[in-house]
Amino acid sequence: MFVSLDPQSGGAGTAEESSAVTRSPAQTVAEIASSIAVEPKFTAPVSTAAGFDEIYRAAEIQPPAHGYTIMKIAEMLQSERIRTLPAEVKKSSVLLALDAAGVKIEEVIEDAVKRDRALDGFERVQQKSLDELEARKDQENKQIQAELDRLIQEHKARIQANNDDVAREKERFYAWRLQKQQEEQKIADSVSYFVVENPITTGGVAAVSRGVQAPSKPSAPKP
Repeated sequence: MFVSLDPQSGGAGTAEESSAVTRSPAQTVAEIASSIAVEPKFTAPVSTAAGFDEIYRAAEIQPPAHGYTIMKIAEMLQSERIRTLPAEVKKSSVLLALDAAGVKIEEVIEDAVKRDRALDGFERVQQKSLDELEARKDQENKQIQAELDRLIQEHKARIQANNDDVAREKERFYAWRLQKQQEEQKIADSVSYFVVENPITTGGVAAVSRGVQAPSKPSAPKP
């Protein structure tokens, strides 16, 4: 933002006026900016959902008695009377109003710089709070992930143990069933000498469930 100061026409000015005229707008703004603390102090707690007015109050930015803040100037520039006018006309209109109220444009620029730095300071406060929250949650997520990994490994081990138990039991059962079939075959072979229809079943239980039923009673012996 640059401020241009129009020199007074006619007459010999004072030394102060002469100095003001010779200073460039950039020098004027730089002097205003250097006179204001870079980091504003917030004397009251401000919520993250705070409006801008609350931020300004917390930073102790008080509207001047004459009421011409940069926000009032912004409203003036957007008013229906001058918002469609050329930039130079807008500028002249505002400076005329300030002059009539006895307000220096430097006061308005100072108010603008204070508000800007208050907003920047509050942004830094929120950024720091966000960074700290992110760091905490990231650490918490790592702990949760570590717990998940531990639980996954634990449950995988339990699943594998269950599968191993089933596999061992199947192996034991299949071995016993083979011995059982051999035993039944021995019995059936022995019975076959004495009966026409052998009543002894030599298949597994699964075969019976598929329809191979054992005789309900022994068949007649061979004559």
